[in-house]
Amino acid sequence: MGVRNYLIEGLSGTGKTTVAEELQLRGYHVVHGDRSLAYIGDPNTGQPMEQPVDLLPEVAAQWRQERWIWPIDQVSSIASDGTNPVTFFCGGSRNFAQFIHLFTRVFVLDVDLPTLVQRLANRAQDEFGRRPEELALIRHLFATKSDIPGQATLIDSSVPVAQVVDTILSHCQPS
Repeated sequence: MGVRNYLIEGLSGTGKTTVAEELQLRGYHVVHGDRSLAYIGDPNTGQPMEQPVDLLPEVAAQWRQERWIWPIDQVSSIASDGTNPVTFFCGGSRNFAQFIHLFTRVFVLDVDLPTLVQRLANRAQDEFGRRPEELALIRHLFATKSDIPGQATLIDSSVPVAQVVDTILSHCQPS
């Protein structure tokens, strides 16, 4: 197992990618889960899936979101590589329960709803969360908190990214 592995999760728009980039600028090993690991698949088996073509947009958004997963074997391999003393995995995965035990600590980025909606509105047209049906889904997930790992440390990510990363790092000191 790597010396210390951390998962940084949160809803779309809470700042996972921005935090990942800041951690990299500070010299940390970062895995951009949404860019390099994630795919659409069965959260129980890991088998890749094709989206049914006849889904209404609001159903399709939820269908995709529920099947946004990471390959367990690859996450395990990276987490067990002792090359880097610390690795941060940043991104969302709906099968996190199958590999959460690999992490020293889990952080969930959290913002207030107006900040979240503003961030999503500023995204490019093709980014998740920009379409009305995706925004509706994110609002629902925000209200229910049903899409985030339990037993996590909540981090207010409405403040400047340097402050968010400083807060995360303050929780990552070896005991």
